[in-house]
Amino acid sequence: MLTERLQSLERQYSRLEERLADPDVLRHPEEYQKYSREHAELTPLIQAFRRYRQLQKELADSQALLREEKDEDIRALAREEIQALKEKLAQAEEELRLLLLPKDPNDEKNVLLEIRAGTGGEEAALFAADLFRMYSRLAERRGWKMEVLSHSPTGLGGFKEIIALVSGDRVYSQLKYESGTHRVQRVPATESQGRIHTSAVTVAVLPEAEEVEVQINPEELRIDVYRASGPGGQHVNTTDSAVRITHLPTGLVVTCQDEKSQHKNKAKALKVLRARLLNLKQQEQKRELDQERRSQVGTGDRSERIRTYNFPQGRVSDHRIGLTLHRLPEILEGDLDELIQALITHYRTEALKQAGA
Repeated sequence: MLTERLQSLERQYSRLEERLADPDVLRHPEEYQKYSREHAELTPLIQAFRRYRQLQKELADSQALLREEKDEDIRALAREEIQALKEKLAQAEEELRLLLLPKDPNDEKNVLLEIRAGTGGEEAALFAADLFRMYSRLAERRGWKMEVLSHSPTGLGGFKEIIALVSGDRVYSQLKYESGTHRVQRVPATESQGRIHTSAVTVAVLPEAEEVEVQINPEELRIDVYRASGPGGQHVNTTDSAVRITHLPTGLVVTCQDEKSQHKNKAKALKVLRARLLNLKQQEQKRELDQERRSQVGTGDRSERIRTYNFPQGRVSDHRIGLTLHRLPEILEGDLDELIQALITHYRTEALKQAGA
């Protein structure tokens, strides 16, 4: 079954190579780009399949040698080679199954990153600022662009809420497992007794929605404008530039006052609203799909605590996969590669188990 499917995909891959070499296709850039994308998506899978077939051939040759050879030393070598090749084949088959898993259609998308202070008052707001800085450093490392759409600062340099658009290569595929409650344990700067406090911050990672994915009927919106609040300045509190948009069917409310222009604030607020509506739609579809297997895998509630940042012990613990890393300073500087890769590997393994079941 697996081999038949892979052979069919290999035939499809060969047809794509023929089309990419066709002079007629070369004269039509859009058609050529379409075939190039399909070819690029299939390349890792076909290369892995060809490696797998080569290993199968080498195994068959070694087994034939073992059957036909009389020299005991050569037979011993053949047995060792057979064992090694069987292990390589098992690994290659696992890789093929991973590559055949359905791809998340959102993986290529940019994201709206929403960070909000939870329990813990000012200390939670300060940690929200720390997390935003951590993701900003990660974006710098990856060559992503970070654009703040909306933020509500506090007097001590924290954030009640901050929303940013993160743009770049496969951003959602790398950040999608960051959604949930992030807990911090540390002695706040405002604590005179030196006691450790526990605070919480929520993170939501929403795929950016294209207009074709989420159609918004203007008649279903209530748009209010008002004067922006915040630090003084010649443009603040003098014009009605802040925008509040209410989506009447869902009750979702989005506000934006970061720009001096009402038009720009409205455009940013609509971008946030579109992403939240897409997320609502996807969550509803997910609930329907998960209904029958919820008893086996739990609720998967995004609000569950996912990670703890313990400052006294210098550690970060991800509770979903039981991983603890004693390198808190580096992680807060955006060095999240080990955490992100561990999460991707874990959820791919879970998907393989479900596919097998």
